[in-house]
Order: sequence, then C-alpha cells, then structure tokens
Amino acid sequence: MSQGLKPSVCIDAVLGDHSIDNALSIVSEAGIPAFEFWGWWDKKLDEIKAAKARHQLDLSACCTHFISLVNPATRDDYLKGLEASINAAQALECKTLISQVGDALPGVDRHTQQDCLIEGLKQASQLLDGSGVTLVIEPLNELVDHAGYYLIRSDEAFDIVSQVKSPSVQVVFDIYHQQISEGHLIKNLTSNIDKIAHFHAAGNPGRHELTRGEIHYPSVFDAIQETNYEGYVGLEYWPLDDPLKGLQEVASWFQS
Repeated sequence: MSQGLKPSVCIDAVLGDHSIDNALSIVSEAGIPAFEFWGWWDKKLDEIKAAKARHQLDLSACCTHFISLVNPATRDDYLKGLEASINAAQALECKTLISQVGDALPGVDRHTQQDCLIEGLKQASQLLDGSGVTLVIEPLNELVDHAGYYLIRSDEAFDIVSQVKSPSVQVVFDIYHQQISEGHLIKNLTSNIDKIAHFHAAGNPGRHELTRGEIHYPSVFDAIQETNYEGYVGLEYWPLDDPLKGLQEVASWFQS
C-alpha cells in the first residue's frame, strides 16, 4: 500500500488495560506510527506528551466533550467544551477532534434537530477555522451499540457537513458502524472522500480484530488508497487475541 492511508491505534479500546507508556510502547513495537484515544479530560496531558515524544508517535485524534448538538439548550455548553478541546488538541499537536452529536430528542422531528445540529456546527467552525484542528462528526449504528443516537447514516452526515460549508468540519467514517447501518462501504466512502477526515475500523460482527468477521479490510483500504485521502484509520476494537500480534498483522498491510 502507499502512504496515503496510515494506521492509528485507539489505546482506550485496544490497550485499555495498559498504562499510557506501556500502550504507546506496544503501538511503537507493532510498527504503527500513531495513536488516539477518547476523552482527553480524564488523562494527564503532560504524561501523554512525554510518552508521545519518548516513543516518537503522532496523536491522530481525540474526542471533544460528549454534549448534544441536536438540543439547542446544550449548544453553549458544547461550544465551551469544544474551545477547551481545541486548546488541549493544540497542546498535544493533535489535528483531529472527534464529535458525537447526541441522542435523538423524543417528540422533535428530525428536520428541526438537523437544523439545530447544522447551526451548532457553523458556530463551532468559527472556533475551529485557523486553529489547525478539524472537527469530525461521527455517525454510529443504532442496531447493536448506540440505540437512540441521532446520526446513523453516512449520507446524512455528508449532507450536514456540506451545509456547514467549512473545511474545518468533516466526517469520521467508522467502517464497522456503517457496515451495520448501511453497507455498500466502498461506494459510500470513495464517493464522499472529500468530506472524510478520519476513519475508524473494527471487525463485524463483534467489534474485534479486523481479521475477524465479514469485512475484507484489505479491499476497503485499497479502495481508500486509490483516492486522494491522506490521513489515518483508527483501529478501534476489543481484541480477543494478543493485542501486539493483531496490531502487527494490520501494520503489515500498510508496509507491503
């Protein structure tokens, strides 16, 4: 594979039982150039910076605060959380913040919720533009993992960021979630690659190693490599076998 698409390890998922330093040591030993995690606010940023430098790894992504964007009553809190997250990302030299959008509001039609989401992201873009940080909204599946979540399908996510009209607001395409929600992975991601700034990957069913289940990841990754995408795919799964062995196997796909 070429170097357009690069692997990253979500240490909270794959290596959640390890300390930051041990987790990054395993990532480095696996031959993977980057890591990511969920919340920055429950971690010691100085510890992350030191371990990141020690193991010569990049931080590909972390999350902003999990506050609803479909509820107008929580928008100010979301924007305050985003501002703090941008500051943390800059301190950690992290260029991507992942954002969930919140659960659907009972009794409120989807059009109203989408309008609120778009307006919130437009306000968010004013904080993001010029910061060097991109915000990516995440569609999730509702059938297995996230019942009640608002944003399920990638086509709706792509439409939302098109309406926001900011290069600082894009989509994270989670291949595992979208296999469950909609399928047609290669067509959907390649035809919208200009709106994708990050990928996630896990095997389906089970959300385990990429070598388990029905998704043939080498074919999916080859399709991404044929586009102009230059970014990361975060390996975000619950390992059943030795984590190092599984990471080394995936790393070998990118070295061939």
